[in-house]
Amino acid sequence: MVKETRRSAWLLIALAVMVVALAVPSLAQVQIVRSSIHNDVSPAVRDLPTLPDSAIPQGPREAEPLRRIPLPPGLKPASEPDSVWQRTTSVTPDANTINATAFAATTGLGFDGVGSGFPGFTVNSAPPDTNGAVGATQYVQWVNSSFAVFDKATGARISGPTAGNTLWAGFGGGCQTNNDGDPIVLYDKLANRWVFAQFSVSTTPFLQCVAVSTTSDATGTFNRYSFSYSNFDDYPKMGVWPDAYYTTFNMFNGTTGGFVGGDACAYDRNAMLNGQPATQVCFQQGTSVGGLLPSDLDGTTPPPAGSPNFVVFFGSNSLNLFKFHVNFATPSLSTFTGPTVISVAPFTALCNGGTCVPQSGTTNQLDSLADRLMYRLAYRNFGSHESLVVNHSVVAGTSGGVRWYEIQNPNGTPVLAQQSTFAPDSKYRWMGSIAMDQAGDMAMGYSVSSSSTFPSIAFTGRVPSDPANTMEAETTIINGSGSQTGNLHRWGDYSALTVDPVDDCTFWYTTEYLKASGSFNWSTRIANFKFPTCGGPDFTLSASPASLSITQGSSGSSTITVNPSGGFTGSVSLSASGLPAGVTASFGTNPTTSSSSVTFSASTTATLGSSTITVTGTSGSLTHTTTITLMVSGFTLSASPTSLIVNPGSSGSSTITQTNLNGFTGSVTLSASGLPSGVTASFSTQSILLNSTTSTRVVT
Repeated sequence: MVKETRRSAWLLIALAVMVVALAVPSLAQVQIVRSSIHNDVSPAVRDLPTLPDSAIPQGPREAEPLRRIPLPPGLKPASEPDSVWQRTTSVTPDANTINATAFAATTGLGFDGVGSGFPGFTVNSAPPDTNGAVGATQYVQWVNSSFAVFDKATGARISGPTAGNTLWAGFGGGCQTNNDGDPIVLYDKLANRWVFAQFSVSTTPFLQCVAVSTTSDATGTFNRYSFSYSNFDDYPKMGVWPDAYYTTFNMFNGTTGGFVGGDACAYDRNAMLNGQPATQVCFQQGTSVGGLLPSDLDGTTPPPAGSPNFVVFFGSNSLNLFKFHVNFATPSLSTFTGPTVISVAPFTALCNGGTCVPQSGTTNQLDSLADRLMYRLAYRNFGSHESLVVNHSVVAGTSGGVRWYEIQNPNGTPVLAQQSTFAPDSKYRWMGSIAMDQAGDMAMGYSVSSSSTFPSIAFTGRVPSDPANTMEAETTIINGSGSQTGNLHRWGDYSALTVDPVDDCTFWYTTEYLKASGSFNWSTRIANFKFPTCGGPDFTLSASPASLSITQGSSGSSTITVNPSGGFTGSVSLSASGLPAGVTASFGTNPTTSSSSVTFSASTTATLGSSTITVTGTSGSLTHTTTITLMVSGFTLSASPTSLIVNPGSSGSSTITQTNLNGFTGSVTLSASGLPSGVTASFSTQSILLNSTTSTRVVT
């Protein structure tokens, strides 16, 4: 995201706090219609050069200065308590309630994304603006200067890191020249296509660079576009909708830096899916509107035919909802109506929208970005009702928490179905992202920090049977091992929680953390998790131990445990792949909801070294994997001299040297074969003595 200037004067037209869903007259806005400047088709991403890339600035630098947007007046003073503050995650079950722990989400895959220590990547800017999305078979993550594609089943890197602007190589203009960041990655579930975007603001015209994949493979080709703006198009956020790709910006004057207002634009999705020239229709708002988010479709059930896209920002203790309906055939018929003011519990923006989040071991504090709603505004059509969920960072007592909301019936009379501030202890929680799965389970990922805690990554969630307005116990994804120092305050500036389009149950979350204290040394994490009741009976596999060492000529075992969910009781057939030459795997009885063993046996000539063995469990249409790192150790022998002449009646010796490999510590018994008649061999510790009792000349 674009980053830090002084706060502009707030030119707000005051919005009275009104009853829930009372429509108010539209604020000042201007409709703008422009065609894409240029469009073409990219080379395949798999064929693009990976880092290092000359287009990436050398040496660490802060990304574009943080441009804050004015807070609305009339927010709750920090000294007043938060009336919807959830201080504890304990839920006391009654006679009709199953203990909430039975429905807690369980973590699955977790691995590091692009950042410090990632192969081929050097951190050269901050913050990372960590963003990502999950597709049919891949996970794509994009940080400020580059992106990478991962296999979502294993976490293995498929391609990248690739400099962001390399995707526009040969395109011309700022999209090709500038690698300015503020990236967004989306997966269009209705078309099984990827949508990539970043802005170009180092030169004019100010551009939003958008690419739509031609297939579901993120390493293939993309239809490329550039759209221009007269103002600095900061903090772009996107959402997929059946009729368009909707994008919002915070617009700033390119000369004075003053806040101009939020802008909401719609790109012609159908044209971009087909590689045709595309039109954008925008509604530029006045300075009383900022931090807009467009709704982004989760699941494969589209909104009702003709539904507008919903665009939301927060006002004076309210959520303000616009309805954006675009007409590309006759752009003048496009409408941007509202806002509908939805009253919420009074709140105080964390750090007054600025910097105050503490870290362990340093007085350096982190930015809250609490002057706006956090990405995404996630939409889901459940059939019986429509829901929007969104979050932002607020004051909770003497620390900070994540305020979250669920809005139902957004296209009618909106209903604030749930709201709460999640802050179960004195730590700060901020930079969140929230979504819902097909079963109505809700999950929220965020960062956690305090004066005694390094910035870490965690999530919480709830199932529909939980008490309204509450989240379950927090789960840590990874504990940070350092704090950001050197007077660098930037953190985020956003994170991303998305839902797997295949099972529509598995949540994928990505954001940043540090492995050691310092500046420009951030790492990122990608992790998934799932609620056990979503999608019916299922299971996961785990291995213990997950690392195993055996020697040539021996064997070793690991226990494979089936972890059932959703009432799973099926039998699981196990198999192993990735075995090195000379190693076999045998399994015990196929398990149901219990455990089996896998025994690896290595021949005396088995290939030495480390291998990643994938154990696959199959039950009907369900298939899951776990991995075991197998180390095969052994030794080699060498003789010196390797040629020896022994005269009749005499003897000779050669030294046998044993070289241990991969941690081999076993004992070795030496023997000799192929001896001619009349020749005997005896061994000392490391030598062989040959004795001849005939006239035969012996050469060994």
